[in-house]
Amino acid sequence: MNFIMLSRTMRSCGVLREITGSLQCRSFQTDFIARDPKAKPIKYKYPDFYNPYGPRPPPSDKIVELAERIAALPSEERVQIGPTLREKLLHPKMQVIATEGMDLGGAQGGSAGPAKEEKKAEKIAFDIKLEKFDAASKIKVIKEVRAFTNLGLKEAKDLVEKVPVILKQGVTKEEANGIIEKIKAVGGVAIME
Repeated sequence: MNFIMLSRTMRSCGVLREITGSLQCRSFQTDFIARDPKAKPIKYKYPDFYNPYGPRPPPSDKIVELAERIAALPSEERVQIGPTLREKLLHPKMQVIATEGMDLGGAQGGSAGPAKEEKKAEKIAFDIKLEKFDAASKIKVIKEVRAFTNLGLKEAKDLVEKVPVILKQGVTKEEANGIIEKIKAVGGVAIME
């Protein structure tokens, strides 16, 4: 029975092939040209730098004349060109960047004299760091950490297990002392940085 079904299927495919022709043998590359095997590969010259806007046209005669006149000015007058142009073109004024408190490396200027003593500002914001705790009081420490950090149970547990870790940043001295005392009462050791 299977042989009969198979022969009918094969006959019907033959009939179908005669009607439609072979659809699988189309050539889509009619303009294909075979490459010469003896030809050398094409070498492209890369530009020195990438310019997304393409080549620029040369400056006009007016601009060249203006550049020559500016170059002929004395240095005192050339210094005044930038601020004057900024004012005329209504560009925003450049803001001075404060470098106070930054370590700029050679800020002393290499002078051999003694460095000036600067007054250190009194620190007003402190960080609380959990140094260690007793293994028996781990649960109490986690509960206390949850109380002042507003963390969930899992987050507080993960934080306590990473000892030593900073628990809270930017608190006042009074608040920091209160938190340290609470942690000490439940069996942990915290310090103020």
